[in-house]
Amino acid sequence: MLKVFLSYSVHLFTVSGVVFSFFALLAVIDQNLPLAFFFLAVALFIDGVDGSLARIVDVKRHTPNINGENLDNIIDFLNYVFIPAFIVYWLKLVPEDFGLVSACLILIVSCYTFANNKVKTSDFYFSGFPAIWNVVVLYFYLLKTDPFLNLIIIAILSFLTFIPIKYLHPFRVKSLRKTSLTVLLIWMITTVILLYFGDLDTRILNLSLAIWSMTNFYFIILTILRTIKSET
Repeated sequence: MLKVFLSYSVHLFTVSGVVFSFFALLAVIDQNLPLAFFFLAVALFIDGVDGSLARIVDVKRHTPNINGENLDNIIDFLNYVFIPAFIVYWLKLVPEDFGLVSACLILIVSCYTFANNKVKTSDFYFSGFPAIWNVVVLYFYLLKTDPFLNLIIIAILSFLTFIPIKYLHPFRVKSLRKTSLTVLLIWMITTVILLYFGDLDTRILNLSLAIWSMTNFYFIILTILRTIKSET
């Protein structure tokens, strides 16, 4: 009985992610992107730990009527795709005439990603751009990129969804996992500094931006090298 209760509790914990997704949507409507990113981060934290909790409790055994993977996919689509697409449209991150088209393009190509049974390779890399549009929108906001450039980037990433380039999953890929997770942690810390502490000393912000940029280069280089290796 206790195991059943714990299993349903884990599912409830997973479902709480959709509440924070809704909070993020409200923040976007109010044009408060830092707050929206905070709620998305909370939802992503829930997504990051609920799988481990589910395995510890063995939810598949004790609540076989609940499909936790479907719950995860629903909430992931909201956080990674739907809300970022709404941000692009609502906050006019692309030229206004292309706002609706860009948002719809993000939604459509991401449906392919979520429906693709081969989106993860045997060594747990993502094959094709993995629909992390929340990160893309975050970069648009932090770097204050031009709307026309944003439109081009969205078009390129949409195209790359169908190209078998290998993208790192820092939690699942065993090779260099410790290094990747360390770099990811540094990326998260510097992102928080750049996003929420813009009034710090300019030297600290410039240093944070430099370190943040290097963490991005790490993941880009690893993606390129792994893709080249898979082709040889």
